Amino acid sequence: MRRLIIVMFCTLFYVAGAPARAENPVAAAAKAAVKAPAAVQPNRGALFKVEQNGHTLYLFGTIHVGLPDFYPLEPRVSAALENASVLALELDPLGDQAKMAKAVRQYGMVRSGPGAAAQIGPAFRPRLARLLKQYGIAPESSAPMKPWMLATVLAIGEFAAQGYQPNLAVDAFLAMQAHVRKIPVLELESMDSQLSLFDSMPAADQTHFLEESIAAIEDKEQAKEAKQIVQAWAGADKAELEAVASKAAADDSMSGRFTYQVLLQRRNGPLADGIAALLARESNSMAAIGVLHLIGDGSVPALLAQRGLKVERVY
Repeated sequence: MRRLIIVMFCTLFYVAGAPARAENPVAAAAKAAVKAPAAVQPNRGALFKVEQNGHTLYLFGTIHVGLPDFYPLEPRVSAALENASVLALELDPLGDQAKMAKAVRQYGMVRSGPGAAAQIGPAFRPRLARLLKQYGIAPESSAPMKPWMLATVLAIGEFAAQGYQPNLAVDAFLAMQAHVRKIPVLELESMDSQLSLFDSMPAADQTHFLEESIAAIEDKEQAKEAKQIVQAWAGADKAELEAVASKAAADDSMSGRFTYQVLLQRRNGPLADGIAALLARESNSMAAIGVLHLIGDGSVPALLAQRGLKVERVY
């Protein structure tokens, strides 16, 4: 669960996979959803209602990939966005693309010396070359990547192989709708803050992270996890989402501990701070973040409740 689970945690998964553009397929879905009445759709992910002093915020759990039939989202989510004065996301996928690209270069690419392929063990190099060919990734484009960045790109490739597309990301759909409706989009984090967490791994750990990713793809673990994660989100399956979170918490590998402790737990507090501040100043607002931030021990809803806010799980 430790490699593919980054799809829940980091908007880089969307940005590295397919930066948002006006012609992106999610744009057409978002614009159509604005013009048409909300269709009857099943619940997706997880939805919470947070209240304080007459103010209301809807908190929605996303994933950073998608399928065409995810859209439009179910009517309560659509209504929450339509009535919101502000939409808060981890990052706005439609934000400054040059700034995002600069952060990727700063934190995800080597400035000098060998890239990821040269840093992994000799036994892994032909295995990596096979995966790059399998996913249609040119060796020259991956050559300057740091190991953690290349592991992310491989995860994107595996999700795409399963039919799940970063360019249909839920965050992007919501951002598109907000921009069409002229609703301001607030970023709860920054690309620099997200990528610096990955880059904080020591070089040896980054190499281990990539080697584990290669092994997980080869033994079909990632394919199984991709299906489990997306199906749990698509069906708003509370028990299965909790199982995913529990599996992540129990993973005692190096990369598993990093994913759970750094990419999830360390970010929950600041995300809760930003959401609480938004609720305090806006009468009706919406926030949408990776769904695993909303479940398990130390989740964002739990932290908000500890602050005395009224938190209700809608589904």
